[in-house]
Amino acid sequence: MKRRSALKALAAFGAVAALSACATTPRSPDIVDIAAGNDDFSTLVAAVGAAGLAETLKGDGPFTVFAPTNEAFAALPAGTVENLLKPENKDQLVAVLTYHVVAGNYPASSLAGKRGALTTVNGKNIHVDGRNGVKVNSSNVTAADIRASNGVIHVIDKVLLP
Repeated sequence: MKRRSALKALAAFGAVAALSACATTPRSPDIVDIAAGNDDFSTLVAAVGAAGLAETLKGDGPFTVFAPTNEAFAALPAGTVENLLKPENKDQLVAVLTYHVVAGNYPASSLAGKRGALTTVNGKNIHVDGRNGVKVNSSNVTAADIRASNGVIHVIDKVLLP
């Protein structure tokens, strides 16, 4: 009887230890986690939240995100960001943000030296020119290959408009 109780206790301890190990194992940051952890993306993070896209961008992916910085958003005509963030303009905001996302994993090495188009999540193409640095439409990739658990982020210096 004592042996059976001891085995049950050990089994229970093993299950608790396994659950504890799972609970304390850190998961790799996803695209949203990385953007939220970088002050240069606070406008992008606010827009993703307002558009209701955070859960999507936390999904399995993989995604390639061409992420405009706060400076890129600030370069838009006065009032543009504030207007896009209004609840009545959510569809327009979603269209702009999904124009920055491509399904699939496209590291800089797959873009360098090439020209072509990638279809964005919003269904429209962006034009990529990797012959002299990497340009996406009229924006420049200023930092490439920020790895996330569900894809890759490339920092761009202009907001892409569909």
